Amino acid sequence: MADGDERTRRIGLNEALFRQVNERIRDVSEKLGPVEEEAGYQILCECGDTDCTAQLAIAPDQYEQVRSDPALFIVARGHIAPDVEGLTADRGAYQIVRKRPGASGNIAEATDPRDS
Repeated sequence: MADGDERTRRIGLNEALFRQVNERIRDVSEKLGPVEEEAGYQILCECGDTDCTAQLAIAPDQYEQVRSDPALFIVARGHIAPDVEGLTADRGAYQIVRKRPGASGNIAEATDPRDS
């Protein structure tokens, strides 16, 4: 496997891991009681940087909109990996990115926690 392919795979797997963690955060938040739209969920950045610890606030409806498409991820401003994803929306403190077709896009689809 070429170095670029391995990097793309690692980025995809790391993003998928943080997406799964954020799904658990959402589940726990919902079990604790109603989540106010303004306060939202406190989630982790879903970028491909394994050292990233950025926390983001996102409204429940925005979170659900992103989760409706397995190719979309929520990242902190400036945490985009342009070779594997493109900017879809800028929400100020966070940005929504779409995986490009290829290895990272395939990983995003295969690891979608909401795929039933």
